[in-house]
Amino acid sequence: MIPRYSRPEMTRFWTDKFRFSTWLKIEILACEARAKDGEVPANDLQIIKKKAKFSVSRINDLEKTLNHDVIAFLTSVSENVGPAARHIHYGMTSSDILDTTLSYQMKCAGELLLKQMKTFAESLKKKALEYKYTYCIGRTHGIHAEPTTMGLKFALWYEEIQRDITRVQAAIDNISVGMLSGAVGTFEHLDPKVEKYVCEHLGLRPAPVSTQIIQRDRHAEYMTTLAIVGSTLEKIATEIRHLQKTEVLEAEEFFGKGQKGSSAMPHKRNPIICERIAGMARILRGNSLASMENITLWHERDISHSSVERVIVPDSTIILNYMLHVATRLIDQLIIYPENMEKNLFLTRGLIFSQRVLLKLTEKGLSREASYAAVQEAAMKVWRNTNLNLRTELQKNAVIKKNITPKEMNALFDIKASLKHIDDIFARTVLKS
Repeated sequence: MIPRYSRPEMTRFWTDKFRFSTWLKIEILACEARAKDGEVPANDLQIIKKKAKFSVSRINDLEKTLNHDVIAFLTSVSENVGPAARHIHYGMTSSDILDTTLSYQMKCAGELLLKQMKTFAESLKKKALEYKYTYCIGRTHGIHAEPTTMGLKFALWYEEIQRDITRVQAAIDNISVGMLSGAVGTFEHLDPKVEKYVCEHLGLRPAPVSTQIIQRDRHAEYMTTLAIVGSTLEKIATEIRHLQKTEVLEAEEFFGKGQKGSSAMPHKRNPIICERIAGMARILRGNSLASMENITLWHERDISHSSVERVIVPDSTIILNYMLHVATRLIDQLIIYPENMEKNLFLTRGLIFSQRVLLKLTEKGLSREASYAAVQEAAMKVWRNTNLNLRTELQKNAVIKKNITPKEMNALFDIKASLKHIDDIFARTVLKS
């Protein structure tokens, strides 16, 4: 059963029709290449190109008895072609068409994912620019640290997606190889020119060397790259989930009219898309581990990898396709609450400016240890007593009062001065040429 999250633009690459059509294309191209050297009579080639076709239902029926999908496919094709079918699959082994097709499918799927990633990146860039100067509290260990901006969060995510795009491009390039080199990769019965001809027509490169299969480090790189992209999406979703907590509420998933959040509690607005993204990222990471297990095979090949790949490769591309779709919609429709950001900024009553006071004291000649002790003493009083604020407590300290003037203290507690380099950061991220 096709999962409910599947989207047709991706699932089409993993249908029986697409797979068998690619097998047939490879077989016909191989005949074309051999015909150029006179190994396949021109008349037979025309018959093959005209009559070669298959029936998915016939292949499935044959496989029940043959227990071999490629032989079932070749039998179905031969039934339509007739005697000229003797030229089909000449000098090839099953993996020649299986692995070349899988590379082609992964290339097609990867290119679709790459297109989606670029769209997602644009959504992040748009939000980064929109909220470039929207102040919010930065948190380390989940605790209020110093001011930042919501735009910087989006800029950071945008930059990470750019790295992911580079990774996916490299993974597509490395998986875009085919092979038609025979039973153990020696080309004993088929000239390498045939492989080159077929690969060029599929937008692939011949694998420089193979056994009976294309080596699975290529597939593992592809799968682990998808897992990294999924983890980036999970990272973004997790941050939004934190920001949507009731006591924080600085950002929130869009909640549509008529949408329900809970079967029990009518007031609920839950971050279900973010949670779904986080869950699916776990599947991608699990599948990537399975792909690494596939690298080690017996001698020139075994088929322990095959059953695994039939599940993990389609599933991972389909899952990431869905994740990117909903993540783009999530960002485009994300609700931002600047007023709550401002409220949370000053929740700790000035503690977020403690480092600035510390550094000002060191500039005045005090040791870092003495400066730290003076500021921390005041800060801990404020931490324990919600009726106190840092600035007032600092002014009670004789050392601080002696070294920092009221005018300087005003500047130290000016939030705008905390973020004077925002433009510089944007210049080397979302605005870099």
